[in-house]
Amino acid sequence: MTALRQQMIDAMLVRGFSERTHRSYLDAITQLAKYYRRSPDELSIDELQTYFLYLTKERKLSAATCRLTLNAIRFLYIKVLNRKDFTLSIVTPKSPQRIPDLLTPEEVARIVEASKNLKHQTLLKVCYGCGLRVSELMNLQIKDIESQSHLLRITQGKGAKDRLVLLPESLLIHLRYYWRVYHPYKWLFQGREPAIHLGIETAQRVFTATKKRADIHKVGGIHSLRHAFATHQLAAGMPVHQLQKLMGHNSLQSTMRYVHWVPRYQEGQGIDLIAALEVNHEH
Repeated sequence: MTALRQQMIDAMLVRGFSERTHRSYLDAITQLAKYYRRSPDELSIDELQTYFLYLTKERKLSAATCRLTLNAIRFLYIKVLNRKDFTLSIVTPKSPQRIPDLLTPEEVARIVEASKNLKHQTLLKVCYGCGLRVSELMNLQIKDIESQSHLLRITQGKGAKDRLVLLPESLLIHLRYYWRVYHPYKWLFQGREPAIHLGIETAQRVFTATKKRADIHKVGGIHSLRHAFATHQLAAGMPVHQLQKLMGHNSLQSTMRYVHWVPRYQEGQGIDLIAALEVNHEH
């Protein structure tokens, strides 16, 4: 391992970056070094500009990938190499603004009911009922459930931030039943080895398999449940600022995109989505 790579790892560690960000940033800088066959700290601004032209013109990388690479390079030069005067203005391709294949409440109910495995069904219910990212879902511990106050603590979510989300009464009742059956002692969704939680890939496979059994063909992975949570709560009238806190968005702009997907949005209170699921399933 080079000294520069270790410096970058240390800089990300002290800032509490997620493992995914670690991998993404290191891979971006590794690709840059391979392209020039030189250490990144030896490169000029012109060479970096040329590299981005290569990424967009020849490799035809997506807007998101180009921005990630730009963020990694800025982090390296400003935070690791302490080049405070570093400026790199790159015009990255615009991300296409598409409305995803949003799941209806009825479709979510079908997906949840298609899972006959209690652990998998609980996993899907918690993901949807609390609007979690899959990484947050997999890292849940028993101690994160604050049953008296009906809250779920999300520890070190995106951006290394803790937050509290509402835990609906119906979901809390289901979790109590789940605990009586499985008796998890640390991780809410533990793997075959009790000391290890299920992986993100497992959660994705569970969602994909149950969606297929439910005969739903809309595009999207388990993150679709988080999108569904947001749009269904807005449709029920949840205030945008409250939804922003529950979703863990730094910017209100990130939350506002969901409002555009709910044309008849009118502010109200929001609902217990899990209880609503059961009603939808009965009908």
